[in-house]
Amino acid sequence: MLSNSLIELDRAHLIHPVSSFRSHEATGVRVLKSGKGATLTDVSGRQLLDGFAGLWCVNAGYGQDSIVEAALRQLRELPYATGYFGLGSDPAIRLAARLAELAPGDLNHVYFTLGGSDAVDSTIRFIRYYYHAEGRPQKDQFISVESGYHGSSTAGAGLTALPAFHAGFGVPYDWQHKIPSHYAYRNPVGSHPQAIIAASVAALRAKIAELGAERVAAFYVEPVQGSGGVLVPPPSWLKAMHAVCKEYDILFVADEVITGFGRVGPLFACEEDDVVPDLMTTAKGLTSGYVPMGAVLMSDRVYDTIADGAGKAAVGHGYTYSAHPVSAAVGLACLDLYENGLLENGRKAGHRLMQGLRALSDHPLVGDVRGRGMLAAIELVTDKERKTPLPAEADPARRIFDRAWDNGLVIRAFAQGVLGYAPPLCCTEADIDGIIERTRTTLDQTLEDKDVRAAMKG
Repeated sequence: MLSNSLIELDRAHLIHPVSSFRSHEATGVRVLKSGKGATLTDVSGRQLLDGFAGLWCVNAGYGQDSIVEAALRQLRELPYATGYFGLGSDPAIRLAARLAELAPGDLNHVYFTLGGSDAVDSTIRFIRYYYHAEGRPQKDQFISVESGYHGSSTAGAGLTALPAFHAGFGVPYDWQHKIPSHYAYRNPVGSHPQAIIAASVAALRAKIAELGAERVAAFYVEPVQGSGGVLVPPPSWLKAMHAVCKEYDILFVADEVITGFGRVGPLFACEEDDVVPDLMTTAKGLTSGYVPMGAVLMSDRVYDTIADGAGKAAVGHGYTYSAHPVSAAVGLACLDLYENGLLENGRKAGHRLMQGLRALSDHPLVGDVRGRGMLAAIELVTDKERKTPLPAEADPARRIFDRAWDNGLVIRAFAQGVLGYAPPLCCTEADIDGIIERTRTTLDQTLEDKDVRAAMKG
């Protein structure tokens, strides 16, 4: 009865993100009740392995007592402190200092946000201010990468390069531009790493030339493209793109909202690529999704230019909940876990995950397996030689998610037939093996789908 009433209340009142409102009304909500480690339990008592860490964010896993206790202590002592008027709180100051210490290079300045979307939005404002402070306001054109995701704020959604985030919203704006993705499995230049890097470098140079280097403000990129289908660039791709930006005096923004905090191995993916960006956005694993928080990490050069440009005037950008003390206390507890074994466990689990997924390559539907650490994907096809995607009639996003759910597994099922994985870093060997086993069952069931069978025969 409780479950039914919740479903009706949800149907009547709760708007779900990135959903078909009418379709959701028809199908209803699946209500989650509790979580522990990498396992979720719904209101009916069904247990599921969370192969996607919520929304790529519960890096520490569910039910970590040290995180919960840190939040409770802070709630009792000081539940809110504004960052306005020159005020602050102990946990926010300490978290900023620790992030600056742990981040690559001279990313020594931290602006806290509520999540990833407003972190990206904040970088747009800071970058605009930076160039105005330099006396170069004409540098106002922004470049990002097709299949990239940079949030769904009014401005950030235009840097995002996924059709669902543009349709009906009037974005991208005319100052937002794209270059082709490195997408190795479907790249016109083939899959050779050097060919892909050369093509991307050429595309970025061409876009800069088209717009005029004196007009280009910034280049935005994810070290691994997440919502575009977990697209992994070749080694040294990020470094090559960074070098082009330095050559043309263009700010380089690394969007580590998904890849940060151990998701691909190191604390930040940029470390592995030997890149120090001018600005870096983070969220998700920063608090492991326990409470909302994001951050913009800013280099000395960008910070000093903005600070000197403003002088005694206020830099007019702020949020009520920036540097929230409870979120900061949770962030500190998460960093403690990362530094005391969780990153290492994530590396081991990521190795096992990639091994297990690659072992599925012989399945008739598996065209590509890709990933780094605990961020991975399987791309399904009906013809491996032609790389034919699953047909739209097979409704892959819904049907595959439903099958996995029925098999006790939560994954991300993309519309084009890509299965996304981002399990908690706390996963045991048994958790990872369970994810693989349940994936194979889901693939076998998808192979029997009438629309998939028809496409394979065709």
